[in-house]
Amino acid sequence: MKNLKVSKVTNLSRRKFIVGSAAVAGGGLALGIPLAFDGSGAASAAAKSATETGTEVNAWVVIRPDSTCVIRIARSEMGQGTETGLAQLVAEELDCGWTHVKTEFPTPGQSLARKRAWGEMGTGGSRGIRTSEDYVRRGAAAARLMLLQAAADQWKVPVAEVSVSDGVITHAASKRTTTYGKVAAAAAKLTPPDPKSITLRDPKEWKIAGKPIKRLDTAGKLNGSLVYAIDVKQPGMLCAALKDCPYDEAKIADRRGVKRVVKVNDSTVAVVADTWWHAKTALDALPIVWDEGPNATQTSATIAERLKEGLTATSAYAFRSEGDAPKAIDSAAKKVEAVYSTPFLAHSTMEPMNCTAKVTADRAEVWVPTQNGEAALAALSEETGLPLEKCEVYKHVLGGGFGRRGGAQDYVRQAASIAKQMPGVPIKLIWSREEDTTHDFFRPISQCRGVAGLDANGNLVGLHMRISGQSINAFLNSPQAKDGKDDRQLQGYSEKPGDAQLGYTVPNLLIEYAMRNTHVPVGPWRGVNTNQNGVYMECFIDEVAQAAGADPVEFRRKLMANHPKHLAVLNAAAEKADWGKPLPAGVHRGVAQFMGYGSYSAAVAEVSVSNEGKLKVHRMVLALNSGHAVNPGQIAAQVEGSVAYGLTATLYGECPVDKGRMTSSNFDTYQIMRLAEMPKVETVIVPTYDFWGGVGEPTICVVAPSVLNAIAAATGKRVRTLPLKNEKLLNA
Repeated sequence: MKNLKVSKVTNLSRRKFIVGSAAVAGGGLALGIPLAFDGSGAASAAAKSATETGTEVNAWVVIRPDSTCVIRIARSEMGQGTETGLAQLVAEELDCGWTHVKTEFPTPGQSLARKRAWGEMGTGGSRGIRTSEDYVRRGAAAARLMLLQAAADQWKVPVAEVSVSDGVITHAASKRTTTYGKVAAAAAKLTPPDPKSITLRDPKEWKIAGKPIKRLDTAGKLNGSLVYAIDVKQPGMLCAALKDCPYDEAKIADRRGVKRVVKVNDSTVAVVADTWWHAKTALDALPIVWDEGPNATQTSATIAERLKEGLTATSAYAFRSEGDAPKAIDSAAKKVEAVYSTPFLAHSTMEPMNCTAKVTADRAEVWVPTQNGEAALAALSEETGLPLEKCEVYKHVLGGGFGRRGGAQDYVRQAASIAKQMPGVPIKLIWSREEDTTHDFFRPISQCRGVAGLDANGNLVGLHMRISGQSINAFLNSPQAKDGKDDRQLQGYSEKPGDAQLGYTVPNLLIEYAMRNTHVPVGPWRGVNTNQNGVYMECFIDEVAQAAGADPVEFRRKLMANHPKHLAVLNAAAEKADWGKPLPAGVHRGVAQFMGYGSYSAAVAEVSVSNEGKLKVHRMVLALNSGHAVNPGQIAAQVEGSVAYGLTATLYGECPVDKGRMTSSNFDTYQIMRLAEMPKVETVIVPTYDFWGGVGEPTICVVAPSVLNAIAAATGKRVRTLPLKNEKLLNA
């Protein structure tokens, strides 16, 4: 595996991002600050157009003369609907009318120049809306109040007598009206109100937010007008393909279209050519003699043995220890034990890693699909040696992210390194699918041993879960992983309410983690550890319910008396799926519930297994409580997407290791679920309007366990190792 550098905005060398930004990070606002453009390409064309033809009321809102409201979106859009959701929230408080809304993405460079006016720009952990909803709504409400005040001043009436609807301002007493476009210039000159003094609208009274409005980015995807970063074209642009390997430049220097062979870093070579295909085919012609390195002895089997040892090691990090679980289990009337395992997984974004870079002596720019524009800016600055203020990142809509394009900005560094060696020439770097699959930051591998004790009445009296696996934080050298401790790897098992609370109360509970790291680079993968921990907990609880002779739903309900929100989504999914009612012959149900990313999820799967052992997932019912529901239609779409993503991993997903390297390299060996395999998906939204949870990742964690539990109901056989493609569902 290659020697990788991962960009983290918190590095000391990037302290400029942090200086003076505490107020923004804490929910403050930068209002009424003029937006300056220096003409050097530091602003996107969309931003320039908005500013040249409209008036910036504050950092979030630009009003054009025709009352078009250009809403600034600081988060990345990667198909999850954040752009539309945030625009809905702003439009709601602005009261501009949805038909008047346009959006644009401010750049990290612009934000830096304005002391991070748009706050933290990272998009991951299902935080795109939930961690920015408050300050974007307050920014919009402040803009509305400024616009109303400007109209009142113009009419010389008290602002309390002025109202607005869909961007039309009215003074009822005199029957005068005006528009946002006509008063925007005057509003921009006013002193912004204190954001903390603003009362936001009650979500139960929303008119634009909370509605299943169609997404803003759909039309461009359908008609081909949306320009992804992989489609970027620049005058005089050359293309680059790269491979992480040793090389002999002389062997391909004279091939057609090749301009140059570039050393990217100590282990990576790039070929620059007139077209990407010429670059790739020249790269493929490089004669390579591999130095297998010190990890050549590592295989899937050796890694599995290392993890297995962690399950019974004498020492482990006790994440939760309540009562005396080992004693309660040893003295229980019945003991249940099982071991589960989940593999490395690749992200397999539809759009492979890519970045177009242009570097001169005093300017560096990249056009890139990134989940973290500030991390990309930092990586560009570090790689080129230019100060942050002389760098810029133009974010494009991502063709999939899933965590791969978050903290790791390796593709930005590589493109910048190549472009730096060819000053003034735009270089578009595109990874091949093979490079993308074999040099990923994979979802970590792990195993789990569950042990439970039941009393004579079938009550759960003790539960002991031991996770053995690789730590993302340890790979990142994060202070959050010290002395074998890493709470992140135990997502979904927390005692505290909030992000990922365990939904069961057990009188004697012990949850442990044995850190067993490997040489494989790892990173966040949509849903990360909740997906694995959900499998472990929910499949094991099902096994315990079976040992108790109890209905799986009723058994869970008994453990959830102290967890009403967990119980509510379980009940919602069970009711919608007609739990307990007869199914067609051969069809069986399975259930699971779990929490992650601030939201509560539950699922019921209906499956059948043929006489030949072929699985068919017929139907999945999923319930979600994310607190608020900004766009119910998009929530349903994300739930459906999570089923596709989760089922693909359940059925096929694995990245085996042999001789230290990944053996899956493309979709022939890293299989993706086909459309015909997709079940009917029904979504039940259970909002309680008292918190803000995530949407993009939470429901993935209940997909696999509900299906696995349904398979057990159908066959009487428990599958404890994923993916299913390696398992015989029927005993031959």
